[in-house]
Amino acid sequence: MNKDLTVGKPETVLWQFCLPLFGSIIFQQLYNIADSLVAGKFIGENALAAVGNSYEITLIFIAFAFGCNIGCSVIVSRYFGAKQYRTMKTAVTTSLISSGFVCIALMLTGLLFCDSLLQLIHTPQELFADSKLYLDIYVWGLPFVFFYNIATGIFSALGDSRTPFWFLAVSSTVNIGMDVWFVAGFGMGVAGVAWATFLCQGVSCVLALVFVARRLRSIPSGERSALFSWKICGNFARVAVPSILQQSFISVGNIIIQSVINGFGPSVMAGYSAAIKLNNLVITSFTTLANGISNYTSQNLGAGELDRIRGGFRAGIKMVWMLSLPLVLLYVLGGRLALQLFISDPTGEAMHTGMMILRILAPFYFVISTKLVADGVLRGASLMGRFMVSTFTDLILRVVLAIVFSTTALGATGIWCAWPIGWTTAAVLSVFFYRNGPWKKRD
Repeated sequence: MNKDLTVGKPETVLWQFCLPLFGSIIFQQLYNIADSLVAGKFIGENALAAVGNSYEITLIFIAFAFGCNIGCSVIVSRYFGAKQYRTMKTAVTTSLISSGFVCIALMLTGLLFCDSLLQLIHTPQELFADSKLYLDIYVWGLPFVFFYNIATGIFSALGDSRTPFWFLAVSSTVNIGMDVWFVAGFGMGVAGVAWATFLCQGVSCVLALVFVARRLRSIPSGERSALFSWKICGNFARVAVPSILQQSFISVGNIIIQSVINGFGPSVMAGYSAAIKLNNLVITSFTTLANGISNYTSQNLGAGELDRIRGGFRAGIKMVWMLSLPLVLLYVLGGRLALQLFISDPTGEAMHTGMMILRILAPFYFVISTKLVADGVLRGASLMGRFMVSTFTDLILRVVLAIVFSTTALGATGIWCAWPIGWTTAAVLSVFFYRNGPWKKRD
């Protein structure tokens, strides 16, 4: 069901729109969590480390899909909020075509250079074959990742956050079963984990695209819309490219950090792999809620409702802080139980590493969630320069400090200490940029 985000109390509208998004991203993350869980429990610690090692590279590919999602969602929601439905449909097809070319280029890059990327991050020899196998299968599934992301971006732009939720709820649940079936039942090892994800993402993608086509046909737009527009492609790129660069550089930064972590051996790698999955579940959830705030901002900007943007920011902060509290308590007090989903030995170095990461990062979820809400407003208003400054400040601080701290007496613990410093500095910048946005004159 399409929903106009320009009417109604901002807090109520955002809760109704964003909660299904929050549920969706939890199920989305279950894909990767299931891979690590099954690899760690049914294959072994080295398999868990290999999947985690490959995951950092897959995040580069996901960064491009995520950027295309944001570019499509912001542009389509702007036209939807302005009731320009014919142009909106052209924006949809333009985004799909543009994203398709990006996907093809990435597939070629992945197939040709995955070996080099694994060598670049100093992948241990005993993990190399499994890491490469997982990556090769993942690259062949990139069209599913891309077009599913575009489809969910379109649903969000139309104010519908429930339909993607149901797709993900079913497919991710099935993915867990298939992971176990392929690995424990057929003995396929890491390949079974990768193929299960490939198949489930494929089904989700096809169904999502079918439902998008039906939804668009139900929206009256008068005469037939154009299939492609260079002007809209330019508008799409102005939002998508900075988002892609942001996510890509974050992924490159994570790869650099992964290469530092790899120097501490497979046990630390496995502990990091498990803890970072749990951490990314939270961060990606906050990011998805911020994407919802981008859609809310973009629709209201298209409708000229600047006052509602300020109300949406306040409601967004309240929402993410309410979600942060139980997550912080869970990871600080119950992190060991969560890590035991991935790690068999509760007393080994991998468990110790994972617990240290969670206890250092979790208290700062209030800080990073604030930054992401402010970023959501900036991105929805197409203030991408300010958004990029904040993001790169966070990234540079985290990478540089992780490298420096890891060479001190802190060792691997120094790497985790870099995160809160980057998050806090960037949060201050993002909130400052938000407070000086075009809606400031309404204060």
